[in-house]
Amino acid sequence: MNIQKRAIIIILDSFGIGALPDANKFGDVGSNTLGHIDQYCFEHQIGLHLPNLLKLGLGKAYTNVNSKKLHCDKDNYKVHGSFGACKELSSGKDTTSGHWEIAGSPVLFEWGYFTHKTNSFPQELLDKILAKSNLKGYLGNCHASGTDIIFNLGDEHIKTGFPIFYTSADSVFQIACHEEYFGLNNLYKLCSIVREKLAPYNIARVIARPFNGSHKENYTRTGNRRDFSLLPRSKTLFDTCIDNNGQTISIGKIGDIYAHKSTGVEIKATGLADLWNKTISAIKTYTQDKTLIMTNLVDFDMLYGHRRDPLGYKTALEYLDDRIPEILSVLNEHDILIFTADHGCDPTWPGSDHTREYIPFLLYHKKENRNLGIRETFADIGQTVAQHLDLPQLASGIACIS
Repeated sequence: MNIQKRAIIIILDSFGIGALPDANKFGDVGSNTLGHIDQYCFEHQIGLHLPNLLKLGLGKAYTNVNSKKLHCDKDNYKVHGSFGACKELSSGKDTTSGHWEIAGSPVLFEWGYFTHKTNSFPQELLDKILAKSNLKGYLGNCHASGTDIIFNLGDEHIKTGFPIFYTSADSVFQIACHEEYFGLNNLYKLCSIVREKLAPYNIARVIARPFNGSHKENYTRTGNRRDFSLLPRSKTLFDTCIDNNGQTISIGKIGDIYAHKSTGVEIKATGLADLWNKTISAIKTYTQDKTLIMTNLVDFDMLYGHRRDPLGYKTALEYLDDRIPEILSVLNEHDILIFTADHGCDPTWPGSDHTREYIPFLLYHKKENRNLGIRETFADIGQTVAQHLDLPQLASGIACIS
């Protein structure tokens, strides 16, 4: 009999479940994305309703890490699936490190960072960028929130035509430009130039941050964000899948994160509903054996974590939870479905940066139902998928199912 095995990985971008043991190195001791959303809802008497995630083991995974229950976990259900949590082996708390490690390629080196809060970028680098791009100037050159900086500098950007350069605690160089006045393709070309000039600095990503609007009160970032990433330094789950006659489907910003290497069919989507709809459509469409589907749900991080909006985060989680039965209904008996994250971004934490946290590892498979405990690396997720799809051993990770 021809058994068709598939694996679907859904990454709730920034959905951490408690500070890692080394959180002190990052200023994140006590951070807890899920725990503090749950506490916020309890204190404001608004409830957090995640019945389907709890049935997949989210509450049990949280207890593994924190040795206590969530307020929203009434323990009045049966878990259908395996559950655990993963430590991060990589040295950062960023999107690239988290995703690469999940796919079996941990970041065992130090990224470059721009640490100065003002005048963040070396003048030599800026001069090279301006010379190559024929631009006469730039704005920003600082650490900033993406929404704050377009509010503060958007009018001047339109007036001068100068791009807005900024960074954060992550290994990033971000560029905000107006889609109409600067041009989307011009922004992408500029990001490509910056990516080239950053070679000596070992910066993980250049991020295009386009926005629209007529004045500071209505500037809005659009869905045309694009990440220009470095290539992973070792083979990923995507490479192994393609090399062994498998098929890969990348939804949302997954293709960008892995620098489009072996990411196969890339499906663009904007917003939680669109990403979810296209994931379900992909599951229905791509049915061959050894199919890997990975989706990043960026809104949790971009709209609620960085903006420190626990109520918005709660609402988005509940929306996702409501739609979980829909995705379970389109799986076949040989599929595995994994819900996980790439780092934390506690919406109650000071500042606007990511937080160094454990991630959940919720594994739905009709033949598996057990406590996976606390895994030593995110790469156990990738190796679990590799084993399920009958792929060779990845460079890192231990499989969690037989």
